[in-house]
Amino acid sequence: MKKKLLAGTLVLSALMFAGCNSEADQSSGNGEEDGTSEEDLLAEEAELEVATEPIRINPDIDDETEIYSEGPQGETAESAHSLELGVEEAEEISEGEYTAAISMHYAGNDWARAQVNGLQETFAKMGIEVIAVTDGQFSVEKQASDIETLLARDPDILVSIPVDPVSSANAYRNAVDAGVELVFMDNVPEGFSPGEDYVSVVSADNYGNGVAAAHSMAEEIGEEGEIGVIYHDADFFVTGQRVEGFETTIKEEYPNIEIVERDGIAEPEDGEEVASGMFTRNSNLDGLFVVWDVPAEGALSASRTAGLDELVVTTIDLGSGVALDMARDQNIKGLGAQLPYDQGVAEAILAGYALLDKEAPPYVAVPALEVTRENLLESWELVYNEEAPSEIQESME
Repeated sequence: MKKKLLAGTLVLSALMFAGCNSEADQSSGNGEEDGTSEEDLLAEEAELEVATEPIRINPDIDDETEIYSEGPQGETAESAHSLELGVEEAEEISEGEYTAAISMHYAGNDWARAQVNGLQETFAKMGIEVIAVTDGQFSVEKQASDIETLLARDPDILVSIPVDPVSSANAYRNAVDAGVELVFMDNVPEGFSPGEDYVSVVSADNYGNGVAAAHSMAEEIGEEGEIGVIYHDADFFVTGQRVEGFETTIKEEYPNIEIVERDGIAEPEDGEEVASGMFTRNSNLDGLFVVWDVPAEGALSASRTAGLDELVVTTIDLGSGVALDMARDQNIKGLGAQLPYDQGVAEAILAGYALLDKEAPPYVAVPALEVTRENLLESWELVYNEEAPSEIQESME
């Protein structure tokens, strides 16, 4: 039986705690501050096409890349390359006429767009109808309202990333009590156990991306000099792993590089102000690591205001803004990139495991990707499953 795939609205905006940048205008994700309207839950229809070949992540992603990260509860990472659903398994799932919902903590950027695309397209290969995609807008209250609305639609699967692992826990507990199969992105609510309360959690190798950014930094500054670090001053698991990976690699492998400045951001838009303060205190920095690409763009603006044209900047996430800076051979010299499209693929596969009562690993990681100008265009295709925008391509010429 052929069904329709109902995709939720994605509102493109400018920032994300764990994701990439966007060039779109900022606007509301769901139209109502205290709830999710029916119109915003449902968007364009697309035909479901059940898989005719095994479902797995992109084989072009290096399957020999070491994964450094541990899970939110210290779990050993299982590579996303190990996940697979066969054609017969996909057909069996399709016969169940299952539905899925996606609750994002924020839906307005490249990272979210790619992850949701990966989820939707992979669910389509299993005949699973996506009934809604919601945008929590970084608000615990908004996301709790979204989840309540989603549960009223009785989905079989909920894929989500909590705005806050503590404050969001009650909303997800309601989903567990309703018998919904939960798959998490990046982090899990406090007090939840894999195999009991949720299927699995999927993340990028954030520690590994920090390692990649450290090696890029060291190479660009000749393995010596003074650098600064802008970290995320919040209890957010994945961003903490990035900074730990970067700083540990610098300290253990590059003894002639000294971290002389450290300061934190509470919000993504704080990058310019925090970087400006660093440059006022120390105008001789050779390099700066910023925890993800959105505050890195603010730091780039501050560096140009301060006249630090030679400052080497590395970060995490291949957003369009930092990619354009790299293509123009300016300050961004290297970064560690998440692979959000394939993270979405992995999450959908794990949901399929749950529907088949197939044992799932508690923590799955998608390998890190080191990006430099030399591999920028091919990296964009790996990250987003599409060609780089024309402006980025033209800037490489």
